[in-house]
Amino acid sequence: MSARQVDPQISANHPRETTDLFGHRDAELALLNAYRGGRMPHAWLIGGAQGIGKATLAYRMARFALAHRDPGAAEVQHAETLFVDRSEAVARQLAAGSHGGLLTLERGLNDKGVMRSVITVDETRETISFFGSTAAVEGWRVCIVDTVDELNPNAANALLKVLEEPPQRSLFLLVSHAPARVLPTIISRCRKLPLRPLATSDVIAAAAAAANIGRDDAALAQAAGAAEGSVARALTLSGGDALKLHQRTAALLATLPRVDPRELHALGDALGGSDRIALAAFIDSIDRWMGERLRADEAHANANLPRLARLAEVWEKINRAARDTESYNLERKPLVFSVFGLLAEAVR
Repeated sequence: MSARQVDPQISANHPRETTDLFGHRDAELALLNAYRGGRMPHAWLIGGAQGIGKATLAYRMARFALAHRDPGAAEVQHAETLFVDRSEAVARQLAAGSHGGLLTLERGLNDKGVMRSVITVDETRETISFFGSTAAVEGWRVCIVDTVDELNPNAANALLKVLEEPPQRSLFLLVSHAPARVLPTIISRCRKLPLRPLATSDVIAAAAAAANIGRDDAALAQAAGAAEGSVARALTLSGGDALKLHQRTAALLATLPRVDPRELHALGDALGGSDRIALAAFIDSIDRWMGERLRADEAHANANLPRLARLAEVWEKINRAARDTESYNLERKPLVFSVFGLLAEAVR
């Protein structure tokens, strides 16, 4: 693999197509036991770092509930996992996005064919017609929100209204990269299911399966070691010089709020003109650093709330700018200077 790059947005299957789960055994058992025990909460908030399998677990639960409509059935009571074979009709329908019992809320394309930066209120209002219409299929109705972090304020309030009065046999699976930033009113109506970063061996296994490469690949092993439990990050870092770019970005972040402009110019040049993997590695490095800062500040009882809010606002601006840069194929160097300018101001 050393001679080729892996683009995670191309090589990795969508979570709705992924029937295997690596790690997260305790979380899977929590879902399975609640389902077959007749104590299934109507909403779950599945939280954790990006790329560790949250959406994969959500689709795995949806697939199981839609394939096994009766929690008291013998095959459910004796099940050891939430696995459903990909040859089953429900699995095929979910992979194709055609199952009438599943609604997925995620960012879509606008009327210009560009990916939106948020999930809109109009998209979220689909939950009302989805849960209110005559069932196309018997059994559960499942809504996956991937991710709840990307709901705009009006969309979050629209979702909250449905969560406040959940329909019978409804199941909401909300995926979040930053659960602490989710509306408290939404959190209060969910059972929280935090996922830990994966072990390096699980990262290697999952990334190898996603990219269809051998588990003994040296570049993948090195990337997995630096991925901090994230399969998506390992796929990104295993492409070309992405790992070196990640290390270079991390070194500059460590110097904040003061950064050598010459180093920023060099980093902007290293990002290249249209290398999606390089851009993904850069933004991943920023996301990781921001996440660590927010978690560290939140862990302190005397946390500086205005600073937390400022960091969260900057994080949203950076991700919006990154999406625009990729969508419109903009120059990378201005993005580098903008990102480090925002971060320097936020941490002063």
